[in-house]
Amino acid sequence: MVMYDRILVPTDGSEGSERVVEHAVRLADVHGATVHALYVVNSGSFAGLPMESSWEGLDEMLRADAEEAVAEVRRIATDADIPAETKIIDGSPSREIVEYAEREGCDLVVMGTHGRGGLDRLLLGSVAEKVIRASNVPVLTVRVGADVGDGEETGRAASRAEEEGVEGERESGSGVEAD
Repeated sequence: MVMYDRILVPTDGSEGSERVVEHAVRLADVHGATVHALYVVNSGSFAGLPMESSWEGLDEMLRADAEEAVAEVRRIATDADIPAETKIIDGSPSREIVEYAEREGCDLVVMGTHGRGGLDRLLLGSVAEKVIRASNVPVLTVRVGADVGDGEETGRAASRAEEEGVEGERESGSGVEAD
């Protein structure tokens, strides 16, 4: 049986991220693992702003969002009696997530994906996809967004899949995507 000691949960604090955190915390509970919450401030995406923009104010706003996001992960983990560590770093999200997971000896990365396809994925890119392709650490993606049903609906779908002999997970490179 695979055991996890350190589970990395990259977060951006967006809608749906609570579902990802709760999934990671349940895994941590089963395995007696610590949850590592990571927020990557993607300050490079604001490099094209005019110089007269208040970079100092923007940086403060980004840091406040980061603090709030990792605090939410810590709250959910603490409520479940799961140890949690938090970290906020600057850089390219996908690169920093992969580097953090490897540097800190994480056994699993649990992150959200919006399940975009086609032109949306091409234009917007996918941090989760980039992490899956680059990471030596297994990656579990949890679908988030408006098209995700509640837990009861997800449970019924999983039961149907089991009855039909279909697995609810797809391997993709070094990652596994949960439906």
